[in-house]
Amino acid sequence: MSVSIDIDHVVKRYGDNTVVKGLSAKILPGEFFTLLGPSGCGKTTLLRMIIGFNSIEEGEIRLNGKRINEVPTDHRNMGMVFQNYAIFPHMSVKDNVAFGLRMRKVPEKEIWPKVEKILQVVKIDHLQNRMPTELSGGQQQRVALARAIVIQPEVLLMDEPLSNLDAKLRVEMRNAIKNIQRQIHITTVYVTHDQEEALAVSDRIAVMNNGVIQQIGTPQHIYKRPANVFVAGFIGLSNFLQAKLARGEKSFDLIFQDGWRLPIHTVRKDSSEEDVIVSVRPEEFDIMPSEQPGIPAIVVSSVFLGIATHYFMKTDKGHDLEVIQYQGEGRHLPDGTAVTLQMKADRINVFHAQSQESMIEGEDDGKKE
Repeated sequence: MSVSIDIDHVVKRYGDNTVVKGLSAKILPGEFFTLLGPSGCGKTTLLRMIIGFNSIEEGEIRLNGKRINEVPTDHRNMGMVFQNYAIFPHMSVKDNVAFGLRMRKVPEKEIWPKVEKILQVVKIDHLQNRMPTELSGGQQQRVALARAIVIQPEVLLMDEPLSNLDAKLRVEMRNAIKNIQRQIHITTVYVTHDQEEALAVSDRIAVMNNGVIQQIGTPQHIYKRPANVFVAGFIGLSNFLQAKLARGEKSFDLIFQDGWRLPIHTVRKDSSEEDVIVSVRPEEFDIMPSEQPGIPAIVVSSVFLGIATHYFMKTDKGHDLEVIQYQGEGRHLPDGTAVTLQMKADRINVFHAQSQESMIEGEDDGKKE
């Protein structure tokens, strides 16, 4: 049976340094929940607090409503997959996977059926007699995953499990991990600094920075409606432009430095006229002829990606912008081409210049469930 994890205002300190700062989140039963953020933001520290490797100075963690702050690690019934795999080099694949069961004093006659079944789940049953030195990085990672889940833990924790693999193998393994997680339906907490990886595998993502959760949401929501400037800049590519928010005829207008005025209907109705930061994804620009209204720009260079062309442009105010044009949306533009950039007003994001928080209708501070 899948379990929920409630993280309630937890704090972790090392001396005078507070690494996790009163952080809260609710992880749902059977959910694939990812902690995403830059190095040093506290995500691995929080993972180690969940499994019991790190103490909790304030707040509490509950498993299905039961406080586990003082429960020893070996009594929490959790499995963990580490960044460096941590499989035993002197043991065969099947003995590595059986290790946790033996530590739990499971009778030998019950161990092998469990091991064989889980090896089939992670698709390495044909390698059961090999030694770790005979395995590829991806195969070793599958061994580590099998060893973590064969004990039937209530929670699976994974700390940067793919960081040691090459790019192609990372994609293969992240798909495998997601498929396995869905198959066994185990509550999973996954740590990564790789935005693409997080978007690909997660049911929900908690974006962290400096020991604080900036936003929790589905990959689609976090990408489309980031809660603040940090999230907008950390997840995917964003162009940031300064503008003024002014009242228009029906709602509000964005007035850019070039003088272009763009009506926008997605900001909150109670917004005030003020300086704002506008975040525009590369695919949220429309490339128009130079005589059209909008932001004047020049094509500096481009990269053809097959499905799209990635343009690097510079505005007449000297701002560098990245623009993606999908095939079929227009002809290829040579370097030096003068264009006008317009925006998909319903998709761009607007933030307070001072607080850097979202001004989009329906958005809160991004930290609530």
